Amino acid sequence: MKIKTCKFKIIVKPNARENRVNSFDMEKGAYRVSIKAKPEGNKANAEIIRFLSKLLKQRVKIIYGLKLKEKIIEILD
Repeated sequence: MKIKTCKFKIIVKPNARENRVNSFDMEKGAYRVSIKAKPEGNKANAEIIRFLSKLLKQRVKIIYGLKLKEKIIEILD
């Protein structure tokens, strides 16, 4: 996954078999990301942060969409 900006959009699919980046949705300008965690009690958001931080090898933060499937992620480092 190559990110050229410090902010990018993702569309999350919770309750997946594995954590992974599936594809880039050209129409919505967002990466489609599958996450194992359930969307209850902020578990999916925490898993997104852990997964993307490990994948990108940089700290990330959700800056928009904490309760939505579409989120905006900011790279902090």
